[in-house]
Amino acid sequence: MSSSNSDSEIYSSDEELQEAFANGLLKPGLNTVVHNEKQDNTNNKLIKQKLSKMSLKLPWIERLDLINSLAPLAPELALQMQEQEIKRAKQLKGNRKLPQFSPSEDPVLNDFRRETTFHRQAQGAVIEGIARLRKLKLPTIRPDDYFAEMVKSDEQMQKVRENTMKKQFEVQRSEKVRQLRAQSKVNKHMQIEATLKKHAEKRQMLEEVKKYRKGKRQDLSFLDGKSQQSKSDAKQKMKNKKFGFGGKKKDSKRNTTASSADVSEYRRPIKGTKIKGHAKRLGKSRRVIVKGKKK
Repeated sequence: MSSSNSDSEIYSSDEELQEAFANGLLKPGLNTVVHNEKQDNTNNKLIKQKLSKMSLKLPWIERLDLINSLAPLAPELALQMQEQEIKRAKQLKGNRKLPQFSPSEDPVLNDFRRETTFHRQAQGAVIEGIARLRKLKLPTIRPDDYFAEMVKSDEQMQKVRENTMKKQFEVQRSEKVRQLRAQSKVNKHMQIEATLKKHAEKRQMLEEVKKYRKGKRQDLSFLDGKSQQSKSDAKQKMKNKKFGFGGKKKDSKRNTTASSADVSEYRRPIKGTKIKGHAKRLGKSRRVIVKGKKK
């Protein structure tokens, strides 16, 4: 153990250890010789030959491969990239724990730029490809009378349609439940606000009453305030809901001067007829005689 420590102290680098081992200064079995030289086994000539055999000499219409430049940067994409840079700068400035990058080295912005480059590359390929197809007088738009047989059967399409309608129904039901919950929250919030307002008015009324009792207030005008008016309005609404809006009903059958002078409907009673379901009343002497007979 001591010898290995001494050897490591003497030979500090790998080259010195290898040289010492080659000269027989180190004990065998504890160290191995490592060759750092990398052997280049690639044969560029053979690779190029194989690649030439694999490549097909077909016309471009059969390959449709393009090597094109990027399409011009659209104004909306340029504005979006600028907004992304501003947003990222604010994020880095607000959080010092995040590693600070320059805009050109920021991996987040580089990812966005890379996606934008892919998008522009695809746009450039479409522009150049359509121009080549039109130059070859090949159609690029499907004709109006184009007909293609469906790959899937009608039964399978019916299943797909049913599955789609089921998903749409579930989405609509979830949206309706969400709206009901939101409406319930709004109603609850309005109810809480009304209760708090009522308590605040009651508390204010009690404070005014205390001031009157202590002599700080001389009048009772606060009793004819908003709360009293709201209470009377509530009672009136309750009455209107119960009795309707028939107008004044009290003393509706009381006689007036005109009704008293009107005798057109009066009929003189005939002698011996009953009045209001009773027989004609006997005279006083007759009543006395009848009363004595009953005794």
